[in-house]
This record gives sequence, structure tokens and C-alpha cells, in this order.
Amino acid sequence: MLRLVSACGPCTRSAVAAATGLNKATVTSLVSELQARGLIKEMGPQHAGSVGRPGVALALDGSLTGALGMEVNVDYIAAIATDLAGRVIIDRRIGFDAMGSGPERSLDELVRMAERTVADLDRLGITPAGITVAVPGLIDTTTGTVVVAPNLGWRGVAVAERLSHANIAGDIPVGVDNDANLAALAEYTSGVAAGTSDLVCLTGEVGVGGGVISGGRLLSGADGFAGEVGHVMVDPSGESCRCGRVGCWETKVGLAALVRMATPDRAYGTGPQVVRDPEERLAEIERRRAEGDPRVDAAVAEVGRWIGIGAAMLINLLNPRVIVLGGYFARLADLLIPAAQQALTRLGMNDAAERSRFVASDLGFGAASRGAAGSVIERALSDPTSISIRLSPTIGVIEGTPMA
Repeated sequence: MLRLVSACGPCTRSAVAAATGLNKATVTSLVSELQARGLIKEMGPQHAGSVGRPGVALALDGSLTGALGMEVNVDYIAAIATDLAGRVIIDRRIGFDAMGSGPERSLDELVRMAERTVADLDRLGITPAGITVAVPGLIDTTTGTVVVAPNLGWRGVAVAERLSHANIAGDIPVGVDNDANLAALAEYTSGVAAGTSDLVCLTGEVGVGGGVISGGRLLSGADGFAGEVGHVMVDPSGESCRCGRVGCWETKVGLAALVRMATPDRAYGTGPQVVRDPEERLAEIERRRAEGDPRVDAAVAEVGRWIGIGAAMLINLLNPRVIVLGGYFARLADLLIPAAQQALTRLGMNDAAERSRFVASDLGFGAASRGAAGSVIERALSDPTSISIRLSPTIGVIEGTPMA
């Protein structure tokens, strides 16, 4: 019933009864319980266009229930907190060298950000229904453990267990999932290709991940490891990858590869000139492009060509309608997409390639953490009884500009 009101509200009790097949007494009882949990609110009379007394409209509330999505990536740690309707309340990110800091220091920083964000939500009168952490690697989602994350240098890291010991009031469930999978869920629910039942989301970070939506469902595979497209070999004579193999796709299209080609003086391993935050790297590349540096356009076009080469394999295997380019790919899409489309047309199966298209994400580097928050919302909608009864709620949400 909560899912129905979320998707179709505002709607009256009579409309809910008709849509669910429940009798009116049951609907009234369920409405009372969902109101007590702060999940449904009354919006006032709703006229159905017929003669008679108007019904009271019900709508999703959830303003006192939060969802916290977090992300650990090579160069940063991020957090996005939303209410149950998906409205962003807090959006923050800090530059952090997770690759060079090791798992212990990285988890310490993750815990500090979680504690700070939950404390901010508490001051707003909002209780998180859960926390989900996005990590670029293979994840055992049942235990919340990172099996292996090549770009972070992590193996067997118990992320959920560490967060469960954070100084956070209440028993908040913690989940961990692959960053590209969560980004794909965000794109499917609220991105530029929202509602597209067959899509692939490519995360353009230092590494490259892929999330696959097939038939409207996330394709996870037997062990939840599906979508590790960044480590598909595309060039047997190519460069070594952090995963230990040679010629992986991300060595051709990851942000680190673009930086090496476009701004070699600001790449990894060059001392004090190294720029780690992806936003700063992109700003530098965009500045040089605006100044007419020919290396930038050539580098972006080369990355685009390799995107098209890899995408041809994905289209031949998965037959998606849309390939969403996220992360840094989206910022340079005006040059990347034509080069990628040209390579795709040359290498893809004609019919499948012609029916597929590239689009640039509008969710930025926050797609994975937004998807992580969305997974918490999905769990709350699936099991409203996991949300505590609200006793005389008196504090509302501060609406408007997300907190810094």
C-alpha cells in the first residue's frame, strides 16, 4: 500500500481500496499505522469528479525518515542524505586519497562522515532508515564485505561491520554494494534514461564500472559480480592494470588515462603538481580545452574511440537501448559521444547498434551515492514495519537548498 501511494499519490482511501482489493476497514487500519510511522500524510479533500462527499487524499510523507547513501572511491568519500521521497537534504564530498591511505584509514574517514551526517539529520528531526555504501569493486552484499577492489587495493574489507560500530544512535541497518550497480539504479529511477528497461550505465572515474539494467531489473549475476566491464581486456598488448592484468578497458578510458594523455604534467606520480579530486582534474582539462590545447581534444577523442570499441561488445552481448555515460564521461560528452558512436557503428552488430544510443548522465559524480540512498528507500517501501513508530513528531525537515 505504501508503494502504491508513493507511485500514484495523492490518492484517497477509496482509490487505494480499489487498486489493492483490500476492504476499506483494512485500508483505514493500514493508513493509521503508516501515519504513526510518519510515512503517509493527509493532503486534504480530493474531488474525484463525481457527485458526493470528497475523499481525503493520502500522499507519501517520509519527511521524518531519511536514507543515507555513501561512496568510497579512489579520490573521494561522499554522502547524500535524502528523505523517503528522494529529496536531497545533505550532499557532501571530501577529497581523500583512499587508494594511498589503505582500508583502515579510509574506513575511519568514512565513519567520521557517517557520524557527522547522521548527527546533522538528527538535528533536523530525521531518523535514517538505513545506510548503503557504494564501493568500486566486487562486493559480498550478504555480509557487506569488499571481496576485492583493485583500484583501492582492498581485499576482504568488512565495511558494514566497521560502520556498525560507529557512534550512531539507534540500530541503523548498513549495506554495501558495487558503485556502478547503484549508479545504474539511480539512472533507471531518476536519471536521463529513467524508465528505460534495458540500459547500461558506465561510471567514468579513475576506474570504469558498469551497471546493467535488463528487463527493468539490475543484472547482478550468480555472485553479484556482474558488470565489471572495466576489467574486460580490449588490448592484449596494452598497459598493465591495477587488477594485475594487461589491456583492461579502464586503462584506455578511465580518468587516469585521460589525464595522462591530456595533462601529463598533472598526472599520477609527478609530485606536488598531482591533482586527485576528479572535479579539479576535469576543471583543469576543460580550462586547457577552452584555451585551445590540441592535446586535450585529441585525448578526449581517443578515449571516445575506446568507449565505442568496448560499447560494441556490450551491445553485442546485452542489447541495451541506452548506454548512459556517467562521471567524467558526461562532462566531455559533446566530444566523446561522436567518437564513440563512430567506433560503435563500425564494430557493433548493425541492427543492435543502430537501435542503441549514448546519453550523458545529469547526476554527476553523485550517481552512486544517490543510488545508494535510493536502495535504502526501496527497502523502506518494501518493509514499512522496519520504520519505528513516531510518537508525537514535532520537528519538520528544513526544505530548500541542500546542506553543504
